[in-house]
Amino acid sequence: MRPDDIKASRESVHKHLLFDLFIMDESIATLIHIVLIVYYERWLSSQTTDNRLFNSLFSSSKSSFERTYRWISSNENKNFKVLPAIPLFVQFWTHFGLFILFFFGYLNEWLDWISEFLGIIEKQYSDQDIVSSYFVSFYRRRIHRRVYDCVHRPISGVPGVHTKVLERNFSPGMKSFTLSGTSKELVNIASYNYLGFAQNQGPCADSVEKVIRDCGVSPSCSPSISRSKLLRKTERLVAGFLGKEDSMIASMGFATNSTTIPSLVCEGALILSDSLNHASSITGARLSGAKIWVFQHNDMRNLERLLVKAMIEGQTDSQKPWTKILVLVEGLYSMEGTFCDLPGLIALKRKYKFYLFVDEAYSIGILGPKGKGICDHYGIDPSEVDVLMGTFSKSFGASGGYIASSKETIDHLRIYSHSSVYAESVSFPVLQQINSSLSIIAGKDGSNDGRERIQAIQRNSVYLSRSLKKLGFIIYGDEGSPVIPLIVPEPGQLLAFSRECYQKGLAVAIVSFPATPINKSRVRLCVSAALTQKDLDFIVHQLDVIGDRLQLKYMK
Repeated sequence: MRPDDIKASRESVHKHLLFDLFIMDESIATLIHIVLIVYYERWLSSQTTDNRLFNSLFSSSKSSFERTYRWISSNENKNFKVLPAIPLFVQFWTHFGLFILFFFGYLNEWLDWISEFLGIIEKQYSDQDIVSSYFVSFYRRRIHRRVYDCVHRPISGVPGVHTKVLERNFSPGMKSFTLSGTSKELVNIASYNYLGFAQNQGPCADSVEKVIRDCGVSPSCSPSISRSKLLRKTERLVAGFLGKEDSMIASMGFATNSTTIPSLVCEGALILSDSLNHASSITGARLSGAKIWVFQHNDMRNLERLLVKAMIEGQTDSQKPWTKILVLVEGLYSMEGTFCDLPGLIALKRKYKFYLFVDEAYSIGILGPKGKGICDHYGIDPSEVDVLMGTFSKSFGASGGYIASSKETIDHLRIYSHSSVYAESVSFPVLQQINSSLSIIAGKDGSNDGRERIQAIQRNSVYLSRSLKKLGFIIYGDEGSPVIPLIVPEPGQLLAFSRECYQKGLAVAIVSFPATPINKSRVRLCVSAALTQKDLDFIVHQLDVIGDRLQLKYMK
């Protein structure tokens, strides 16, 4: 830690501790603050004042930056398999803070019940609470409401390198807010604009404007009734890019999984799902009626044990053989930033003959030398994977999703998948955005723009991840992942981190329990190819200052 920040850290301890969230007796709060201040003072006294690391991170020239962090996504780059451990004292304070938070939340709940019964105050519940479970209602009113200033921030304009956030004025208790009429421009590391195609000018925007004038906005029907010429062209382009026989495009990314999986498996089948799969895959698996077994994240030994059990024991009730076994994984896991062990999965697939479904929502367009996803990253033939799924809302700056597989499978899905039969077709502007951006990525526009964007995001991801690790932050994920989880275990520190980032000009996304384990709240940094070295240096510098103020550099 630098000496000029130690004093600032001590002065801001009261402001950034977890207990700013609570309404408690002043004497209790004071006592707890004193104990924690003593603890932080002792921890601060052990910190060194060496500036060499800080200076080395921000003194590199552009040429040395490109040379040092030139990185091509491929299997030759070894993944980080062991995630850093969170110190025990941090885990203790995290659980202790949550205990205090829930304790005073339930205490206030009890006092309100008594006040309502005596007629002192009016009923505090809304109509929304009537249809929710008690815990959901309690969590929203007593916990989530206190962090409204850190979430649901409205933006204005293009979510590019910089984005404008509309400023809000909150009522007491954050029960409501009004827009102040002003906005603040922030460096954007919260959006999934991986390759910078979410823009309002350039070749993609120009082609979208032209197709609106030529075709209008919507075909006003489902794909099963009429598949437009532009839709068929885009589906052929997607299939060719991925090395598959055919593809089907759906109008919603979540629905691509939740409606496709029930069309592939049914009762009597077995689904083996990674423990960190996305909610869309989990929803689709549950809707299918198939039996679901969960294996530990990226653990091929655990998966093989379940496969052997499935082969030997068969169906749980009748002991008949499973009609089908489908393994569900993701190419890049959005909360952990880790790649799936595709070589291990292919080895097991050849041995046990199951079907493999890979969700590439977060990996398509950015992994591999050509941006073709996890198969390109590992140098594996796409024919080894039965079904490839992905979305267009990240790398392509559009919306919707796709399924790429054999022609027989896609023909089946066009008849039985709800996203094809009942959902609306993708609008013409979105289809044109997909078509244009994918043509650039594949190099079909005759330029090298797509390859340069892929190399830029891979280089930026490696630079940011390595820089934050050197500073002492707990960083999860494999090197080269554009999703970089920065672990901030304590809820109070997480909120303070978000507020500090906002004040210092950074737009970040925070994620906490119940979306993550209780002691692994995180800031999910999303890298873009559009970020320059100057932008990255600014981001690292501001995070370095914030990390010192909030004592988040646990790996030092």
